[in-house]
Amino acid sequence: MSKELIVLAVDDDMINLKLLKSMLTKNPNVKEILEAKNGVEAIDIIRDRGDINLILLDIIMPIMNGLEMLKVVRCDENIKQVPIIVLTTDETKKTEALELGANGFLMKPIRNSELTQKIEALSL
Repeated sequence: MSKELIVLAVDDDMINLKLLKSMLTKNPNVKEILEAKNGVEAIDIIRDRGDINLILLDIIMPIMNGLEMLKVVRCDENIKQVPIIVLTTDETKKTEALELGANGFLMKPIRNSELTQKIEALSL
């Protein structure tokens, strides 16, 4: 994987965001990390930027949750190709997330090695 990644981390929990950022910072392929606290904020960022290569998406969030955001992203011609890895504590959401178009699924608490593997598996 040679491409420099611009990653959008979407989570309403500041501790989770900090944790994700510290893991992503250790990844030599990650050039920039953007943050959003809910799906609405995330979609605005994706539409504004157009250069995001990967979204790490929490499911349980206020305003617009991760599954709702997945639906919106996958229906938008301009952004539907962006790979999304769903992060959650709720294993029961896995099938639904994948059916809605998620490219991967990670159970919280996230481990750095698992996150790195998932990112590499997408071979962005």
